Amino acid sequence: MRPIQIIAVASGVGARDAGCAKGPDALQHSGLLSRLNLQGLDISWHKTLHPASTGTPLSIIHDLNEQLAQQVWDSAASGHLPLIVGGDHSCAIGSWSGAALALKQRGPLGLVWVDAHMDSHTPETTPSGAIHGMPLAALLGYGTPELVNLAGFSPKILPRHVCLVGVRSYEPGEAELLQRLGVRVFFMAEVKQRGIGRVMEEAFAIARNGTTGFGISIDLDAFSPEESPGVGTPVQDGLRHLELDRVLRGIGHIHDLVALELAEFNPLRDHDGRTLGLIEDLLLAISRKD
Repeated sequence: MRPIQIIAVASGVGARDAGCAKGPDALQHSGLLSRLNLQGLDISWHKTLHPASTGTPLSIIHDLNEQLAQQVWDSAASGHLPLIVGGDHSCAIGSWSGAALALKQRGPLGLVWVDAHMDSHTPETTPSGAIHGMPLAALLGYGTPELVNLAGFSPKILPRHVCLVGVRSYEPGEAELLQRLGVRVFFMAEVKQRGIGRVMEEAFAIARNGTTGFGISIDLDAFSPEESPGVGTPVQDGLRHLELDRVLRGIGHIHDLVALELAEFNPLRDHDGRTLGLIEDLLLAISRKD
């Protein structure tokens, strides 16, 4: 398995609850890396990116994601497996722009998006104006030009190469966009009916069919709030993390996995450390050899 290199994004500028900006610092000082290293995981904390203190939310997020895209590209090019840790989920624009850039000369990127929400709003459809509800639309080529054209090209991902898993909270505008584009959405009702194993098997097939590499973006609100309280926008009836752990076991050893992303950890809401423990279990599962 390639060494994992953490690139953290300490920003809540794109969210209504900015507490997720404290997520990377809380993780870094929790002893998490030491415990993972003792378990045999080759993981290091490479860099923490911070938002500018002045500017509009759009300009701040644009500049931060430009930096992130370059960091992800550099990490992947140097033989590491980038693990992007948010911060709010607007960081996905930079994460997957950088991953797509790393693959650009060889072929397209696939993506499995695990989230309670669709994150596929544009400025015309968003009820809140929060940019963390827009990253997937921007990656697909829709929305604010500054975000859509990040890193100098668009789209970063084609609709047939991306799918969403665990969705159970969304608005009509973003649902209409994904339906029109033909993006596969595995709603939580389907996950419960078929089981997470079968759903993720199909999700990986979508992300790997006709692509050179793929990534996994996990918003921690995809999980049940009882298991993952440390998020800004919890939604009931989510995924069970031990079930997803079993499905993701050893996936870090797959050669065409380009990057991983964990977003929206809010330590101010994680009073008993349950979300932190979930993150640790998830990373251990991904790195298992058996």
